[in-house]
Amino acid sequence: MGVFGRHSRRLPASPEPGAAVEVRGADDRFIAFGLFNPASQIRVRLYSWDADAPLDDDFWREGVRRAVTHRADLGRLDPSGACRLVFSEGDGLSGLTIDRYRDVVAVQFTSLALWHRRDALMQGLREAMRDTAVELRAGVLRTEKGILEEEGLEISDGLLFGEAPGVVEIDEAGLRFGVDLRTGQKTGAYLDQAENRHAVAPLGRGRDVADVCCYTGGFSLRLLAAGARSVRGVDVSAGALDRARDNALRNGWAEALDDGRWTLDKQDAFRWLQARRDEGTRFGMVVLDPPRFARSTRGVPQALRGYASLNELAVACLEPGGILVTCSCTGRVSRERFLGVLGGVEQRTGRRLRVMEVRGQPADHPISPTCPETAYLKCVVCRVEA
Repeated sequence: MGVFGRHSRRLPASPEPGAAVEVRGADDRFIAFGLFNPASQIRVRLYSWDADAPLDDDFWREGVRRAVTHRADLGRLDPSGACRLVFSEGDGLSGLTIDRYRDVVAVQFTSLALWHRRDALMQGLREAMRDTAVELRAGVLRTEKGILEEEGLEISDGLLFGEAPGVVEIDEAGLRFGVDLRTGQKTGAYLDQAENRHAVAPLGRGRDVADVCCYTGGFSLRLLAAGARSVRGVDVSAGALDRARDNALRNGWAEALDDGRWTLDKQDAFRWLQARRDEGTRFGMVVLDPPRFARSTRGVPQALRGYASLNELAVACLEPGGILVTCSCTGRVSRERFLGVLGGVEQRTGRRLRVMEVRGQPADHPISPTCPETAYLKCVVCRVEA
């Protein structure tokens, strides 16, 4: 939660960027402790509603410890696996995201004030992980274009501690994936889709599948392992497709690349689907897992148009009775609005979409009821009739 600039009134005399401040109501009653940033739309990020719990180093260390304990209780700290350790507002640590890949963490700061407190946060993280018998080997700083300017952050990707880890191999329910923590999107992998990949893969058995925005092959490999007849992966990133090929080798699927059961095309998703529609190619299943379409509320109308166009193209490429797995990771687009987009697709295409399941994010990406945007991931599974 936070106080936006348009809602702030009385401020202490010239607080420093990143300073801890008290937020009080019109009657001077204490509301919360927060961190101030005049450069951000979120003028004050709120962290503590307890007047006896100031934002000192102990507060930050304990906050990270609680987040790690939650993952331990979920059984997500398998030494060979990966999970999200800290999910910003979902863990009460707005502006901090930490993903674990075996004994390496990738860290994103999207708050200037938390960046100033990185030493206490990293100390708390390493201590908490040590208590779970995982000694962290390295911490890698990852940044996201656009966020840095909004927060006035002048940082770049690099090491926070330890030595450069290179590519880290993780196990995801029996499949092995190499994660490049230096150049991969987000923090290196899409951990939030792991359970969805596993859940929808059996629906592709015996089908020809188009995996659109396939990234490093997460859905593709899971579908092949579940018995898909063929998979065509599409992504605009050459680096992602190179990593997908590497993941095929890691899992003994080199033959699938050689015999054409798995093909990888470097192309824009919209243009690729348009070409398949125009040539009359039909698939038994289409998976759409595009990147985020809007960062702010201003971008939502354009994002909705983008989702509508992409899904209309996908529906046009599905055979009768085909399966559409369509995803949105845009937090500003609610589940209801995304389903509304699909309703419009049904009307314009004249093909019935029978929604079989609506899935979301896993438990290591907890949702805060006071921040609806934390329920950001939508994964809708549909049967598309003639």
